[in-house]
This record gives sequence, C-alpha cells and structure tokens, in this order.
Amino acid sequence: MRRSVSIIAGVCAAVTLIGMAGVLAWTRSGDTGRAVGIWHDPLINPVVTPAEDGRQHVGEVLALDKLLGYGAPDREVFRYPAASYVKLHFSRMVLVAGDYLTVADATGAESYRYDGLESGRWAMSVTGDTAVLELHRGTQPGFKSARIHVDKVAKGYSRQDQVTKPTGQLLRPGLTGREESVCGSDESKDAVCYRSADPVAYTRSKAIARLLINGTELCTGWRVGAGNRMITNNHCFDNSDEAYETEVWFNYQCAKCGGYEVFRPTKVWGEKVITTDHVYDYTLFTVENFDSVRKFGYLTLDTARPVRGQELYVPQHPAGEPTRIAGRLGDRAGTCAVVSNAFDGYTAKSDVSYNCDTEGGSSGSPVLSRKTDKVVALHHFGGCPNSGVRADLLYSKLKYFL
Repeated sequence: MRRSVSIIAGVCAAVTLIGMAGVLAWTRSGDTGRAVGIWHDPLINPVVTPAEDGRQHVGEVLALDKLLGYGAPDREVFRYPAASYVKLHFSRMVLVAGDYLTVADATGAESYRYDGLESGRWAMSVTGDTAVLELHRGTQPGFKSARIHVDKVAKGYSRQDQVTKPTGQLLRPGLTGREESVCGSDESKDAVCYRSADPVAYTRSKAIARLLINGTELCTGWRVGAGNRMITNNHCFDNSDEAYETEVWFNYQCAKCGGYEVFRPTKVWGEKVITTDHVYDYTLFTVENFDSVRKFGYLTLDTARPVRGQELYVPQHPAGEPTRIAGRLGDRAGTCAVVSNAFDGYTAKSDVSYNCDTEGGSSGSPVLSRKTDKVVALHHFGGCPNSGVRADLLYSKLKYFL
C-alpha cells in the first residue's frame, strides 16, 4: 500500500527561513498530519550510544501488547517520562471504510493520520514523551470490525540519560577502540551561525537530512543532483526494506545560533534503494513525497580530486543534533582541510582524509570544497584524520543513476 505526503505552508514564530515550511502535513496511505512552528527539542544533545555498525543509537525498542477497536478502547496514551520521541509499531491494522487512526503528541501540535497501513510497519515518530493513539470511527455506532494491534514502541533517550564516553563512529580498518573523532576541541557550529558569515555554506547545508533508521539509529544523508536521489553510507542501510522504515528529516536546524529551539523538520519516508556498495560505502535511494523536499536544494559531486591543504566544510548531524557545519567559521587556519587525497579506506587510495570534526551520526555527510562548493567526499570513517570516499570515484559509479 502506497504512502503520500503533502506540505502546508506556515510561518515560523521566531525566525523566518526562506523556503522552509513552518507547518508539516504528511500522509501514509492517504493520511494527513501536521507539525507546527518552532519547538524546544529534547533531541538536542541526545543519548548517543555508539552502534557497532557505525550508526548511532538514540533510543530503545520496548515490547507492547495493546489493542484498539473490536471491543478494546478506541484511544490509548503511551507515555515514557523524559523520552525525546515516541514511535509506535503496528503488527496489525485493519480499518473499515470511513475509519481512520491518528498518532499525535500530547498537545496535538504534531499529528499523523492513517487511513490504512501495512501490518508490520512503524508510524512516524512524534516529538516528546507521549504518543496519543486514537481510532476515529466513521461507521455505524457499535460497529467494531476495526482492529489495531501495537506490538512495540521506540522511545528516544532523554538528555539526562546521556553517556559520558565519547560518541564513537565507524573507524577505518586497522584502528582499535573508540578513537575520538572530534579532532582537538569541537569547532563545528550550528548551521544558522553561517547564515550571514557564509551564506553559500548555509544554503548548501539545507540539502542534508537527519536519518532516523528503524526507530532508534541515526545517520546523515543528502540530496545528490536535481532529481529524487538521496545518498548515505552503505553501513547506514543497504536495502529497500530499511529505506522504507527510515525517516528522512529536512530542515532539522536551530533557529538561532547557539540556541535550543529548532524548526520542526519536514519529514518524509525513504522509498527504495537504487544501488549500494560496501567497498565504496554508499547507498543511493529515493524518498516518498519528493515534491515536499525539493525546495531544500541539492548538492553535486566534484569530478576532480581535491589537493592537499584545500579547505573543506562538512554539514552534518553529529550525534543526531540539528545541522552543524565543521569548517572555517571561527576555527583554526587549516583545521578543516585535505590531509591526503589518496587515503586508504576499505580499499587502497579510495578516500580523502581531513581533521574536520565529526561524531557518531555524521556517517553519510557530504564533505564540500570551499573552492568549488561541490562534494569532494562522502564521510564515513572517524579516527583523526577522519575520511570520506572520494567523490570522483563515486561519480564514475553513480553518474548513470543521477
């Protein structure tokens, strides 16, 4: 059963950003939802327990056994104190004509409507510690054929649950342990800090997205080319089933430099994997409701290898935070620059290396040249130097798909 998405334009309360909607409405199998304005987000500085595969865990899955309809209540509240988000999973959803289901936060400001959904699928997450699930009946009074079964829930860790050890990420072959990949002091900044100081870098950062995979894990992805194409790492996911259960969040950015309020993101679902490769660590995929995210722009691959010392910048979601950019705004000269353009990744000389600050959750981020504002690498390894797969190699493999 297909899913579709629609956007309703809105106004942000504190900061107006060009091309960004303040109200989000999406549908899955013809469903609608809304998410309004700017909100204080507990996902900033979330718990980020390192995942063995390089993805970052920011939540946990709990087993449930809750029924709605067919003699059971038509409304259930799922509350997990201090959780940063709640995401429900349906093992069964049977609705009759005229009935629909909503999943909303405690205030109703973020709400998603379902007219139908395949069994064994996740709902879109709602922000905060409460999800309200409600069956709305359009049938005759007393008609109880609708049946919904919730078999598990993903809840995001709270800020109080943060771990004190470094947030690791996938390390290049040969390294052991969890080497810190913030190289020295962290000199990355909120993307909005660049809006006036470096408007090109700020504009480019809009093309990246926060990926919430299978309800609890994080990576970064970005639009590559003008069409419906997204790219991330193969180690983030490598098949259409996982793409289909991945939330792709655009415009997850702080509204104010150094602030805590962020714009509510535009969320779409991943759709299908077009091509993927382990050695060069890429996955090219599409998203549903592409028209709703087209306005955020796209990045292009640089077909030339950068030279040693060439300045770089990296828009990313380190530790799942709102978009940050590493590179040159207040950093030390040469901190975020090419160390080597023939660095060993999974294979010899496949990577570009650099000391730009990254963390777990940055996997899949674009590494851009300040000279061309094109992508010169797809970030995938930490270890100081950190490294990404060379864009010229990626272009030769992906040009027929873009």
